[in-house]
This record gives sequence, C-alpha cells and structure tokens, in this order.
Amino acid sequence: MGIQKDKVRFNVGGRIFETTATTLANAGRNSIFGAMFDENWTLQANNSEEYFIDRNPDCFAILLDLLRTGELYIPVNVPEKLIYREALFYGLLDHVRSAKWGPFDGNRLRPSRSIAGRAPGDGTAIRAGPDGGCCVAHGSMVHVYDWMLDEHAPITLDYQRVNDVGWIDSHSILISVCERLGRGDGGMGLFSSSTGELRYKFQVNHENQVKSFTAGALSFSSDYKIFSSCKGRSNEYGIGVWDQVTGKQIDFFYEPLGWSLGDADKLQWLHGSNCLLVASLFPRKDNCYISLLDFREKKMVWSWSDIGAPMTVDEKRVRDAIAMEENSSICVVNEYDDLGFMDLRSTAGSVRWSSRSRLMKGKMPEEPCYPKLALHEGQLFSSMNDCISVFCGPDWVLTSRLRRSYGGSICDFSIGGDRLFALHSEENVFDIWETPPPPII
Repeated sequence: MGIQKDKVRFNVGGRIFETTATTLANAGRNSIFGAMFDENWTLQANNSEEYFIDRNPDCFAILLDLLRTGELYIPVNVPEKLIYREALFYGLLDHVRSAKWGPFDGNRLRPSRSIAGRAPGDGTAIRAGPDGGCCVAHGSMVHVYDWMLDEHAPITLDYQRVNDVGWIDSHSILISVCERLGRGDGGMGLFSSSTGELRYKFQVNHENQVKSFTAGALSFSSDYKIFSSCKGRSNEYGIGVWDQVTGKQIDFFYEPLGWSLGDADKLQWLHGSNCLLVASLFPRKDNCYISLLDFREKKMVWSWSDIGAPMTVDEKRVRDAIAMEENSSICVVNEYDDLGFMDLRSTAGSVRWSSRSRLMKGKMPEEPCYPKLALHEGQLFSSMNDCISVFCGPDWVLTSRLRRSYGGSICDFSIGGDRLFALHSEENVFDIWETPPPPII
C-alpha cells in the first residue's frame, strides 16, 4: 500500500492529538478514518490544519493507542460501555472485540460473563445473534440482548409457548409458537429485536384457506427461505416454506404416511446439497426419525429411523442430530453423551456408536437436560449436564470441556461469530464464552 507517513492532527472535544497516516490506515476502509484515504491508500488533502471531531477525547486516546499498538488498555476511570459506544461511532468495534477476544476456538474458550434470568426454570432455547448478541426463549417470552449484552424490550406472546427462535438479521427475530385452540392464533411471527414490535405474521394456506397451526423447529437457507415444522388440525402436517423477503408461503412438504415431520425438533439447511435435514427425536416421539428432504423433487432422499432397531439396556435413544456435509455424515448423540455417526452415502445406514466420551455410566439426574449438538468452524460441540464437550480432527477426538456449575444443567447452547452462549435450566442463567487473544510476543 502506498501509505504516506504524513502527520495528521485531530481536535477531539478540545484536545489535540497527532498521529500518522500509517496508524490511521490500520483502522481499515469501514472506519470513519477510511474516508480520509483514496483508493491507493494515499492521504487525501485537507484544507484545514486539523480535523475536528466532537466526541469524547479520553476514548479517542484509547482507540488511537489501539490502532498504534494492537493492544486495548481501558483505564479504570473509563466505563467499558463508553468505549464500545465510541468504537461503534468510529467503526472500530471489530478492532476492540478482536483485541479483547480473539477468533473463535473451542479449545481456548474462557467464560467472560454470566447473566441471570428473570425467573427460575422454563428456559427452552438460546440463539446467538449475527452481531454478538443473543435471544433467550423463556416460557411465553423472548428476552433479547444486544452485542453489549444490554437487554432490550422483551417479546411477549400472550401466554403462548415459544417453540423456537431465529435471527433473520441483527434487527429482526423470527419466533415459532403453539397454536391456541379456539383463537385461531399461533404459528410464526417476525419481531423487531429492539422494540419487540410484531412486524409480520406468517400463515399456512391449505386448499386456498388460511389455517391456524403450531410452528416448531426453524431453519434458514442462503437464498432467503424460511423453513418450519408445522402441525395443524387437518392435513397441514409437514414442513412449510416461506419467502423471507415477501413473507409469503411458497412451498409445503407434506408428511409421508408413517413418518414424522410436523413434530420435528430440529431443522438444518444443507447448502452443498440444497436439502433440509429434519429430525424428530425421542422423547417428543416414541421413535426417532431423521431425513433429508429435497424440495425441488419433492422427495425424501435419505432417511433413518430406530423403528424395529434392537435396544440395549442403555437404550441409545437419539437426542440430537447434525449433518456434516464435508464428511458426508450425520452425527447423533444419546443421553449418555455417546456420539454416533451415519453415512449419508448409504440409504440403509445404521448408527456407529462411540462410547469413548461416556460420563454418566447409566446414571441420570432427576430432571436431565438432553444433549445438544453444534458444528462450528470444523469443531463439534456436545452439551451434557453442566458442561460442553469439544471434539476435533477427522476422528472427532475429545479435546476440551467447558464447564460452569452455576444454574444447573445446560438445556441449550448456541454459537455465533466469536461467542458461545450456554443456557442453564434451573436458574435460567446463561453464560458467555469467548476466546482470549493470543499473547503478544
């Protein structure tokens, strides 16, 4: 880059700062300083001797030092939230976050904070947002937290139980809820993440009639489609598809005879194969059903069920499932934290169980939280009671455990960007895990 070494002078809130174009270029194009350079990273001419910025000078000094050294030092007399606010103004929030917390790595995660819930129990789902925040489903309410983990106005659904939540973007949250009989209410709604205002209600149409329905698990595709398991009162059982932009229903995959799609616990869109993983799991259903749906050909291209499978004394019931396209496999987990794998290239696949991670040895807590799975940047995560296991490598070797005892068992967890959020069941508290930056040599 053709960066000049010219001095640059700023007057920030009445205090004078001098730096160089090289230091300012470290802020990048997306910062307020990026506009001071041309396409060749040459400092553009300024008619005055200095740039005036009407902002907090103490915070400017901290952020300027960050650009010079790559290190973040916040004096005790400067509130951290004030630094975040000023970093957001200058477009340096990513620099602040990366200086305080490094790139996500499951083997180096450290607890950074815990946030207590409003009431004990009933926490059902937590979802990481695209900007570092999260939302927590708690009974009939959804609590929303921004990237600074400040709580926004909660979303209240008139005492209808929340089944799943998902982020459309940093400003919009999709919520699926149970049908309320006699009210013709339920289904899915799109809400503002900051105000809790209902923006749009998604409907199911069957034979040109609008139907009330219970919406369950949610998933999203890269081409702006919304998928949800649907359960109505007549024939509308299966997976509904809506256009994320228009909100209109564009497809419906009806439940085949003897199968279970409308009660699905988990949906996962597979970008490589353009298929949808649908998993209906024990104990919601007496048997487990896992399938891949191809909406283009309206067919089930892969399926597995434990119907008729011999059960051992341990009853290796599948509690969660996740597809791993790079390995052409599906990973499942049972209540003992045993991992199992099925080959997607085989239409009659069976589960190949691995008991190397067993912890419970047949003993379960009185009110267990069943394991959940997540895949992030080549690492596999599995929750079990009050800890989360991290598996790495082609053989998925157990490499780390994340544990915080406060709040009871982990009922759900979610990974987004550079954070892992873990929701505990008993106290409805959730933990935030982040990766410390590498040591400066």
